[in-house]
Amino acid sequence: MSSPLREILARGRVYAVANQKGGVGKTTTAINLGTALTAVGKRVLIIDIDPQGNASTGLGIAPERRTLTTYEVLMGEVELARAVIATEVPQLDLVPATVDLSAVEVELAEDPRRVWRLRDALRRFREPYDYIFVDCPPSLGVLTLNALVAAHGVIVPLQCEFFALEGLGLLLRTIERVRRAHNPRLAVHGVVLTMYDRRNNLSAQVAEDVRAFLGDRVFRTVIPRNVRISEAPSHGKPVMLYDVRCAGAEAYARLAGEMLERERDAA
Repeated sequence: MSSPLREILARGRVYAVANQKGGVGKTTTAINLGTALTAVGKRVLIIDIDPQGNASTGLGIAPERRTLTTYEVLMGEVELARAVIATEVPQLDLVPATVDLSAVEVELAEDPRRVWRLRDALRRFREPYDYIFVDCPPSLGVLTLNALVAAHGVIVPLQCEFFALEGLGLLLRTIERVRRAHNPRLAVHGVVLTMYDRRNNLSAQVAEDVRAFLGDRVFRTVIPRNVRISEAPSHGKPVMLYDVRCAGAEAYARLAGEMLERERDAA
């Protein structure tokens, strides 16, 4: 087994869930993929690095419970372990976020290691998680760069809608620049097609175009457009808990299985 892969297996896999476009299913994918992995015995941590705090809300963490957040971690005020809180999902923990994160880019503007803050925090972190998902904001600023520098791989949710590929080239170029300059282990672990509507010919065409462009980097599993997925965050629950039998929950269960399959093949 190669040395980089030994490091990943020993310290837990860190995945940035990223796309600079908003509304493509980043947070939905992070919390539901994480929940699905706990169902097969994995221990998962989600780091919310989006100032909107949607992952925190989607996991039922009220603002008053977010006393220590990724802001304090990135500013070096607390160790990462102190900011971790439990969620209602067994085996799934969270580092929450608040709007304070929006100040990080300005406050760290003069820091030459501003994009290394999360990686440095994770290197000091000793909790035994199998997976760490970093839910990124819809931009390619310093917060997303922190996630990319810290990650072993990137999971890219991509909606099956018109202009789906618009901007993807920029994200892939950014990933390549980060790989060359800061993080040689970084790679696209997989692209997840989201909001797929089988009744809509456009969804099928977009899926075909994306697979032609990216090949086997695209997961076989597609996440359908599903009302239960949309409803679940308002109840502070992953769809896996809100309605485990709905099409969306079943799709995320399949996606988790496919992730595990890919990692077995890589080993």
